[in-house]
Amino acid sequence: MRHLMSPMDFSVEELDRLLDLAQDIEQNRSRYAHVCDDKRLATLFYEPSTRTRLSFEAAMMNLGGKVLGFSTADSSSAAKGESVADTIRVVSCYADICAMRHPKEGAALVASMASSIPVINAGDGGHQHPTQTLTDLLTIRSLRGEFKGLTIGLCGDLKFGRTVHSLIEALARYEGVRFVLISPEELRIPSYIREDVLDKKHIDYTEVERLEDAIPALDILYMTRVQRERFFNEEDYVRMKDFYILDETKMLLAKKEMLVLHPLPRVNEISVEVDKDPRAAYFRQAQYGVYVRMALILTLLEINV
Repeated sequence: MRHLMSPMDFSVEELDRLLDLAQDIEQNRSRYAHVCDDKRLATLFYEPSTRTRLSFEAAMMNLGGKVLGFSTADSSSAAKGESVADTIRVVSCYADICAMRHPKEGAALVASMASSIPVINAGDGGHQHPTQTLTDLLTIRSLRGEFKGLTIGLCGDLKFGRTVHSLIEALARYEGVRFVLISPEELRIPSYIREDVLDKKHIDYTEVERLEDAIPALDILYMTRVQRERFFNEEDYVRMKDFYILDETKMLLAKKEMLVLHPLPRVNEISVEVDKDPRAAYFRQAQYGVYVRMALILTLLEINV
């Protein structure tokens, strides 16, 4: 039995097989419509979510399976003081696989150690968000063909953005990827990512503050939201929340084939006027999230089609 806590839990070869499966699912959805008819997915979401929770549920239902779970901690026995370990022990009696989101870093790992079913980390605090990373990888590979030689700009909250941390770790394993890290001083990438991933693996990267300076060289622009829930006080959040706004004027500086990605939800960081630009790929990215989660469920349940 395997769990998914981090993108690093899969080798590059396993990641490539997973992405191959996801692309086959996209092209042959009817072939996979009933492969999980007798399976149940538990979604244990201690923190609000729209895309991640609903895409997991859509993924399981697209495979013919059923879904049970809760969408807030207040609607679970966590409100009564039940531990994550006890919750997963009970849920293991009801479901075949579990997706868990929790505000505390490491909560999914604690659950996996007590679980008798596969556990998928659907986001743990500011730490990891591996299925979003899988979604990002599938989007980039499907729309650009390969990772090699791409210059990828990561813009916004690079300090607390778990999607950014996971994506850097995953892409750093592919040859020829270059990063441009675009953030204000206060929201720069954590030192452990800089030192343990980028520097240690001799990855080519630069850190800049102005989006306008970086965007002309980018193949991918990955925008992120400044997350109110990660800030300790409202004053800091208000000061930083509109630091970057991608609009039509900035898009004029970009390559004709550059793609704009965003894990969503967005607030003000991408103007709605950008939505009609063919380079805006963030809603397609959300659709790819369903296919990759279908592939992940099949992989962890060891179902071959």
